Amino acid sequence: MADNGTRLTEFILMGFQLQAELQLGLFFMFLAFYLITIVGNLGMIMLIHSDSRLHTPMYFFLSHLSFLDICYSSVIVPQMLETLGNKKIIITYERCATQFFCFTLYGSTECFLLAVMAYDRYVAVCKPLLYEMSMTPQTRLRLVAAAYSGAMVNAVVRTGCTFSISFCKSNQVDFFFCDLPPLLKLACSETKLQEQVIFLLAFLVIIASVSVILISYLFIIWAILKIRTVGAKAKTFSTCASHMIAVALFFGTLIFMYLKGNMGKSLSEEKIVSVFYTVVIPMLNPMIYSLRNKEVKEALKKAFKRIKASQ
Repeated sequence: MADNGTRLTEFILMGFQLQAELQLGLFFMFLAFYLITIVGNLGMIMLIHSDSRLHTPMYFFLSHLSFLDICYSSVIVPQMLETLGNKKIIITYERCATQFFCFTLYGSTECFLLAVMAYDRYVAVCKPLLYEMSMTPQTRLRLVAAAYSGAMVNAVVRTGCTFSISFCKSNQVDFFFCDLPPLLKLACSETKLQEQVIFLLAFLVIIASVSVILISYLFIIWAILKIRTVGAKAKTFSTCASHMIAVALFFGTLIFMYLKGNMGKSLSEEKIVSVFYTVVIPMLNPMIYSLRNKEVKEALKKAFKRIKASQ
């Protein structure tokens, strides 16, 4: 514990604080999830780059989503495994701030990238004749660069606001990584201004991304309803289904965690929700896109045939 006016130099992450048998079980389960996440997303990136049929704007954005999921998960899960193995770990103030920054950067970029992917589906469905002209390689790069740039601004401001707070109540973080809600509980100075700025940023990032997604899908649904044949409707809808599932999972948990506030939520609830969006969703994304996309299935079959032929 630090006295008033004394700057903390380290934090103690308390982890899950469960019985030893449960901690060990969670360790192996999360380790398996993490390995599946790395293999699945790396496999998706390699598949997209190796198969010329997947050299389209949609899969270009999907490769960046897979990259973000690897980074996003790698910032959190190895440390989570460490807390499960040791029950609690000590990290420096600088390492905590760096983790907070990286977590915010990758999470915000994923928000914006999912919005970009929705816009891509809107152009593909509603303006198919202009699709190749609209989604040129230069346009794709600009959209991805805009997603990273917006996320960088959010990460810098959010991290600056959070770590300008004086932490002196304790250095024990009742969580498995440096996230906003548990850090605010350690504040001994007034945090109202910082919380308002952080909340406003989170609101703007989520609302801006969700607005683009909703508007894009309203136009997409309207375009699908105009299609006369049932088969054509189903085929058009299937190109968007994977993205819709990914959006629902990711934004659903973020809204619950950051926009709902602390009212009615216990730390155990926050930990469960955090596990879902830091461990489970990055693992599920490559499965969602590979199981529901015909092109990815065909590319996988082709890759397996090449492997068998080489053996």
